[in-house]
Amino acid sequence: MNDYADEDIGNIISLEHVNVQIPDQSRATLFYVVGLGLTRDPYLNVGLNNMWVNVGEQQFHLPTRNPQIIEGHVGIVVPDLDALEARLKAVAEGLKDSKFSFSRSAEAIAVTCPWGNRYRCYASQAAFGDMTLGFPYVEFLVPVGAMGGILRFYDAALGAPVTTERDREGPFGRVRIGRHQSLLFRETEKPLAPYDGHHIAIYVANFSKPYVYLKSCGLISEDVRNHQFRFKDIVDPESGLQKFTLEHEVRSLKHPMYHRPFVNRDPGQSQRGYRRGWDALTPFQR
Repeated sequence: MNDYADEDIGNIISLEHVNVQIPDQSRATLFYVVGLGLTRDPYLNVGLNNMWVNVGEQQFHLPTRNPQIIEGHVGIVVPDLDALEARLKAVAEGLKDSKFSFSRSAEAIAVTCPWGNRYRCYASQAAFGDMTLGFPYVEFLVPVGAMGGILRFYDAALGAPVTTERDREGPFGRVRIGRHQSLLFRETEKPLAPYDGHHIAIYVANFSKPYVYLKSCGLISEDVRNHQFRFKDIVDPESGLQKFTLEHEVRSLKHPMYHRPFVNRDPGQSQRGYRRGWDALTPFQR
C-alpha cells in the first residue's frame, strides 16, 4: 500500500484552455468580460478574428466564426458568487434576445452563454484545492456505454489516473489532471449533437509516449509542430471502437507558452469607487 498516493499526479499536468467559436466579439465581451468578470488577454489575439479570455491560470479561446457548443458544461471557480450574480443581472438586458440565462442554487450559479454553452460557477472550496479563479473541470456528455472505453483510453494513451465516481446526478468517469483539474464524462440517453470542432489544450510531462501510442493507432490528426500535436478520436484500447470525439491540443512542457502568466483584473474595480493598487485580482484582500 502506498500511503502517499494522494501526492501523485498523472502525465497530464494541466488543462490550459477551452476553445469554442463565437460569432460576435461585442456580445462575447459583454458576457465573458462584463458578466462573468473575466479578463481579455491584453497581449495576444486582440484583433477582431479571435479573443482570448483569461480565467486565473486558464483561458477561453474564442475565434470569431460560427458558434460551437460543448455537450456538457465547464466548471469555473470565481472569487465571489454574490458579485457574479449582480454582474449577470446587469448584463441580462443586453443579452435578452440570446440563449443567455442563469440561475443560482445553494452550491453554484448555472450560466448559459448567448450561444448555448453552459457553465457552472462555484466559490473556492476544498474540492478545488487552492484555486480561486479557474477551470477545475470540464464535463462532457457521452453516449450510453462509452464511459468505460473513454477511461481506458486516457489511461493507456495519456497516462492519466482515471476513476468511476457517483454524485447526485449519477455515475461519471473522472480523468485527473495535475493537482486539482479533471475531465469528466457522463453518459446520457439524450441525442447528442454532432461534434462541431471545439477543442481543449493540455500539457503533458511525457510527450513522446502518448505521441508514439497515438501514432501507432493512426489517431494523430496534426503532427508535431511547435512542441505540440493534435488528436480528436477517443478509441477504446480493448475493442478498437471509437467512443467519443474531442480534439486535444497536446503540448510538451517545452512549449514556449507553458506556464505563461495571465493578467487577471479585479472586476469589482470601478472609476467611481477606484481603489489604488487593486486593479489586479487579489481575492484574499477583500
